Amino acid sequence: MKISLIKTTKDYKASLKRLEKIFNAKPDTDEGNELEILSILIDNYENKKFPIDTPEPIEAIKFRMEQLGYSQKDLVKFIGSKSKVSEIVNEN
Repeated sequence: MKISLIKTTKDYKASLKRLEKIFNAKPDTDEGNELEILSILIDNYENKKFPIDTPEPIEAIKFRMEQLGYSQKDLVKFIGSKSKVSEIVNEN
């Protein structure tokens, strides 16, 4: 396959399809090199077309707490006091 820039949705879909075919290519082979370059091009396209904003720090903490099943009380051992945890989590 001729490698070229990914500029359209059609290019993107074709690149993903090709990536699936050569996904297990061995490094330092023609297909391995193609895989590496194609991965970089796909990543670049996705970062431009589907950017993911960095979460607000407090929202990230709350999200992680939810994932781990933590309550504010569980953060005391990391932060130091109930009032400080409450202040941080409630953004005061």
